[in-house]
Amino acid sequence: MAHVSVAVPHGRSPVATLAPGLALAGLVAAAAYGVRLAPGLGSFSPMILALGLGVVVRAALGPLPDLRPGVVFAMRRVLRFAIVLLGLQLTVGQVAEVGAGGVAIIAASLGATFLATIALGRMLGVDARLTQLIAAGTSICGASAILAANTAVRGRDEDVAYAVACVTVFGSIAMFAYPHLASPLGLDAHAYGLWSGTSIHEIAQVVAAAFQQGSEAGEFGVVAKLARVMMLAPVVAALGVYMARSGDPGARAPFPWFVLGFVALVALNSLVALPAVPKTFAIEATPALLAVALAAMGLETDLVKLREQGLRPLLLGLASFLFIASFSLALVKLTT
Repeated sequence: MAHVSVAVPHGRSPVATLAPGLALAGLVAAAAYGVRLAPGLGSFSPMILALGLGVVVRAALGPLPDLRPGVVFAMRRVLRFAIVLLGLQLTVGQVAEVGAGGVAIIAASLGATFLATIALGRMLGVDARLTQLIAAGTSICGASAILAANTAVRGRDEDVAYAVACVTVFGSIAMFAYPHLASPLGLDAHAYGLWSGTSIHEIAQVVAAAFQQGSEAGEFGVVAKLARVMMLAPVVAALGVYMARSGDPGARAPFPWFVLGFVALVALNSLVALPAVPKTFAIEATPALLAVALAAMGLETDLVKLREQGLRPLLLGLASFLFIASFSLALVKLTT
């Protein structure tokens, strides 16, 4: 996301300045939850729907400069707070349930996919920042990873939208295709769950695909996916360090310190029995906050600039998806 400085107009309070844009982003996110109730859309994440609706609203209304301070606030502060809260959904014990072999498969698939996507992006001539966002979204956890990675990468809003579109399309394909492949590939419930959790993009997509092969496959697929999400912190931290040390003057991104908050909540959730009511509220609020952030991203996205990206990034997203699907499957077959 490009750096944007938002000044508070003279004589106006910060609340009055931010409220209109925040309200619009919130309304778009709420509408996404409503749209999700329509037939055939229940499997889509509200975050993805919020981004799409935000893009539609921006196309219909054009730039809204008076609302921009609140929209930018949602894209940054609300986003980072939501990513910190993601830590409450994870524990070190969940990683232990996957086992050393499962964690090794997840880590190897993640690392190989990220590096392969970077290399393929260079071969295809895709912008480096967009390539890194597609790599993060495919290898880790879809839209959430793209948003987190972009705090370090600082790609354009159109880059974020394109990357999210890629993981949505190919994650949805995986969600419908994987259940039909379990039997021909000779995967038992454990192996199928591990493959799904290791290679499908979004958590919601993993749930939809894995549970079609039974509760054992579904539960293990979700645990594997959560273990994969835990690797978000080191990847984003490494990206932050890399971008901060880059020689490109436009890529001097600060270290994403909010990642430490994410790690701290994972540790806290692992060591302490947190009160059930506030923890449940925070967990349920997290996707809603991410939906607000993605709605804001859509409100900042210019369709003309999005179309200028062409089809090469889409081909990169397809290649990246095929790589993680085949690479992780080979590891699962070799080790289970």
